[in-house]
Amino acid sequence: RHFVLLSGIAGLLAGALSMGAGEYVSVRSQRELLDASAPHPEAGRAVADLDVDANELALVYRARGMDEAAAQEHAAEVLGGRTVTAATAADEHEAVGSGTSAAVSSFCFFASGAIIPVLPYLFGLEGWPAIVLAAVLVGIALLGTGAVVGVLSGASPLKRALRQLAIGFGAAVVTYGLGLLFGTGSA
Repeated sequence: RHFVLLSGIAGLLAGALSMGAGEYVSVRSQRELLDASAPHPEAGRAVADLDVDANELALVYRARGMDEAAAQEHAAEVLGGRTVTAATAADEHEAVGSGTSAAVSSFCFFASGAIIPVLPYLFGLEGWPAIVLAAVLVGIALLGTGAVVGVLSGASPLKRALRQLAIGFGAAVVTYGLGLLFGTGSA
């Protein structure tokens, strides 16, 4: 029980810290890319002086990674007199959020999920009763989060819940198998 409890808490902290750090780096990088691709404040005034048509400007946007439809629409907007401004770039930054808030929320969400299989051991259970209770609690959490995703996405909550359950338990089985393969678990 002591070994499982310490391993579970260590895994929780390691995973949560890893997820938090990954989110921080991801959001920070995305904000830096948005900063680098934001138009210069004078760019809006220069559009009138450009000798390009919408097709050429759309090609520039496609080269920067936009899909064809979005590039054509954006080119038409820019050449039609509406320009991307610093306020638009600020709106994009708001949609991304901050690296710190993403890191903290990712840490908390990961930790709240990772504590679930440890709970039976925290309350003194051990052996098969703890394993079964942990599996039931994790199953309920997986079904619940899958159903919520289904409701929020407008899809079937049951289908999303069962998919979440299958993926979660599938990952657990693979992880257990890898543990046995590398000699870190016991059958």
